Amino acid sequence: MNPLTKKRTKAVLIDSIIAGLVSVGVEQLVRKKVKNEFVHAVITPTLLTYAMEAWQMSRGGQTIGYKLMGLELTNDDETPVTAKQALQRALHRDTSSVVRYWKDRAHFEQEDGAVLPHDARYHMHVREKN
Repeated sequence: MNPLTKKRTKAVLIDSIIAGLVSVGVEQLVRKKVKNEFVHAVITPTLLTYAMEAWQMSRGGQTIGYKLMGLELTNDDETPVTAKQALQRALHRDTSSVVRYWKDRAHFEQEDGAVLPHDARYHMHVREKN
């Protein structure tokens, strides 16, 4: 695994922990209004995770995890990432990209870890921020 990929993995883990904590807080707020456990166990955490990532990435190409790891997501043409792009990228990462990893692990990382399949599909790359 490339050093950049390791940093990306750590950033995603940090973001997952933060999203989980936020999800617990939101769950407490809506628990009295929504009685369905499926909503609390699956829907709320999933929606919050994607919404937080899209919002943060659209505000400078960094989530909290990316900031802590010194990383930045940008479009290949160096334009800022939009919330829609970040959301599409995240959905692809968590669905189709997983299949690609299992099929071809040796070629999953491109450009020394700066481009993974979900980045390539949306013409983005991750770089270390100076």
